[in-house]
This record gives sequence, C-alpha cells and structure tokens, in this order.
Amino acid sequence: MHLAVIGLSHRTAPVEIRERLSIPEQTMEDSLQQLRADEQVLEASILSTCNRLEIYTLLRNPDLGVTAVGSFLSRHSGLGVEELSPHLFTYHHEDAVGHLLRVAAGLDSLVLGEGQILSQVKKMVRLGQEHRSVGPILNRLMNQAVSTGKRVRTETNLGTGAVSISSAAVELAQLKLGQARGLDQLISLEDEQVAVVGAGRMARLLLQHLGAKGCRGVVLLNRTLARAEAMAADFPALPVQCRPIDDLDHCLSTCSLVFTSTAAEDPIIDAARLEPLNRRSSLMLIDIGVPRNIAADVSRLSGVQRYDVDDLQEVVNRNQEARREMAQEAESLLAEEARLFLEWWDGLEAVPVLNKLRRQLDDIREAELQKALSRMGPDFSVRERKVVEALSKGIINKILHPPITNLRAPQSRQQRHQAMRALAELFDLQDLADEA
Repeated sequence: MHLAVIGLSHRTAPVEIRERLSIPEQTMEDSLQQLRADEQVLEASILSTCNRLEIYTLLRNPDLGVTAVGSFLSRHSGLGVEELSPHLFTYHHEDAVGHLLRVAAGLDSLVLGEGQILSQVKKMVRLGQEHRSVGPILNRLMNQAVSTGKRVRTETNLGTGAVSISSAAVELAQLKLGQARGLDQLISLEDEQVAVVGAGRMARLLLQHLGAKGCRGVVLLNRTLARAEAMAADFPALPVQCRPIDDLDHCLSTCSLVFTSTAAEDPIIDAARLEPLNRRSSLMLIDIGVPRNIAADVSRLSGVQRYDVDDLQEVVNRNQEARREMAQEAESLLAEEARLFLEWWDGLEAVPVLNKLRRQLDDIREAELQKALSRMGPDFSVRERKVVEALSKGIINKILHPPITNLRAPQSRQQRHQAMRALAELFDLQDLADEA
C-alpha cells in the first residue's frame, strides 16, 4: 500500500486551469466512484476549493496508481495529459502526509493562516465517509489533519487576525481604488455603491469585511431571496438590501463595485451582458468564484476593471512577511503530528504476522478446549462451559499482549523487521518470516 496526493493549486496552475478541474459537491460522489473503480486505487478523497484540487489516495502500486489518477483528471478537465501534467504535483508517503497537514493548518494557502481551509478539509472528510471512498488509512490521516489544523490555531499565533480570500478581495478593491486616485494605500469604501452576488460562506465573509472597511451599504443578490435575507439579518450594523438575481443588470448599471462568489459553472457576467447597459463611468468587478463568474472579455470594455482570485496575490504580498514569521511557530507542531501518523503507519507492517499468530493460537485453544469439554461429560453446565471458554480466550489475549504492544511501539523499521522475523520463526510462521 502506498500513500500519494496528486493535484494542483494556486502555486502551480492559473485560475483558467483550476476552474477546469473544480468538482462541485453534487458531482463528488460520481468522481469518487470513478477513482475507486480503478483497481490501483484502494482509497480516495477529494479536496476541491477555489485555490486547489487535490486527490488523496491509497494505492496498490505508486506508478500505476498515479497514472490512473492523472487519467481521471485529464478526462474530468477535458485537458490532454501533456497539457495538464506541467500544472500537477505529486507527493508520496511522508511528503503526502506533511502536505495535508500543512494544508489543514493554512500554511499552504494563498493567505497564510486562512481559517476557511480547515472547514473545507472537514468537508472532504465528511464526503469521503458518506460516499464510502475512504478506509481506515485515509480516514485516520484526514481526521488527524483536522485535529492538527485545530491545534495549530489554538496553540500558535498563526490564527491571530487570520484573513481570508474574502478579506483579501475587499483589500484589493481598496488598493485599486486608491491607486486610481494616485495613492499607494488602502482607502475607505464609504463612497462606493457596492453589490455582492451570491449568499454562501464567501459572501458572508465579504459582508463582514465590507462593514469593517467603511462600506455604508450593500446590495446582496441571490437566486434564493430568503437565503440572502437570512444572511443580511446577521449584519444589523450594515444596511443590506436583498434582491433576486434577476436584478443583476440593474446593479451592474448603478453600482461601482461588484463582488461575485457563486457556485455557477459558467460566467454570469460577460461583455455581451454589460455592453447594452447604461452603466456608470467606472465599474470594478472582483470575482472570487472558481469556476469564474465573470468572463475575461469584460476587460476590453471602457471603464471596466476585472480581477479574479489570482490577482489577490498583490494584496497578500503586502502582509505575507509578518504572517510567515507566525507560520514558523507551527512547523515543529506539524512535524510532531506527522511523526505520530507515520509511526502508526509503520506499525501496520506487523499486522499480518500478529493476525496469523492469533489465528494459530486460537486454533490451538479451540482444539484443546473441545478435548477438555468432551472429557467433562454431560454434567458440565452451559454456564461452566462459558466460563472455561472465556478463561481460554483470556489466556491467549495475555500471551499476545506483549508482542502486539512491542511490535506496534515506535522503533526503526530494521528493529521491527528483526522482531517480526524472530516471532515468525519462533512460532513457525515461515511464510511471514520470509517476507519479514
């Protein structure tokens, strides 16, 4: 068995590639089933966010398994293997474990320490369990990643003042509006007519940060008006006007700043939509959806500025150095958590020899127990038979406890192999002795 993660992220692929590989929750089950249909993939789980698509796997053979996952990604995206490969990364075993822990801790995020990624890892765990694509190995690894992410945020300063993609998007708007006025600084949004399209988690964070940056009011558009109204009720200090998505053209005509964060698989705003509108002289569109909500062709229109998640790097770079110092606090903690998982993984090597030893001892126990019971005669009660049987099982468990404990204890692979070989030879488990 072999652990591997294959995927791509904001570090390796632009948004136009990432959006081709995005897997929405409604198609996750089918994607997981496709992966598990290959005999090389024993367990699989998928992490799909605006900045990454990563497939965590337990494989029979590392080379054949990675090829199988690469073929799935090619089919899903419609990109040829040669076109896709330069954007993919692959981590094996220790590196795969370390990568997942870094992701859950927010150390691999565009914004260091981002809190939302931990919720997305939790979602990956839930979907893998619901769709039965994970087994004991990935289940343990992913749950340890979740607990590690929580631990980093409670035991280090990385979570202090942590920002998100949404807050970076608001800062980008402040920065670009300031630059338009010849200022290299973030300015207040109090003079802007602002709209937010979508009412999901990212939109909620947008409202939170818009209120904190001086915004005097927001138009919130969503397909389900009741959901938008429920969200608006959570921000009593920020005037939020809720409208159906059908009013989007009106908002594009009257607003100066529009954020989009919807689950739409195709752009909802393009040049053809904007051209006939009687718009304001300037319109800034900031798209934090993946797949993108705003088509690239709007940038050719006069007075329109368009930004997507890849443009957030400019804002992130302004604050990255201070957060990088905080991230160093988490490194030793991650190393400790990775060691704990790898020690557990190494201990699994002893399972076959321990299982065979238990079966051998249990066969002896059962045979000797039946001999003894047959000599007891009919006067031996059912209750007495159960007591004797429990006694025999207890003896076997006592005999097995030391080898089980010692073989699973942290030790070098060489030490474990030597102990496994000695145990197999002592109890005549020759096939396993040869393997060890």
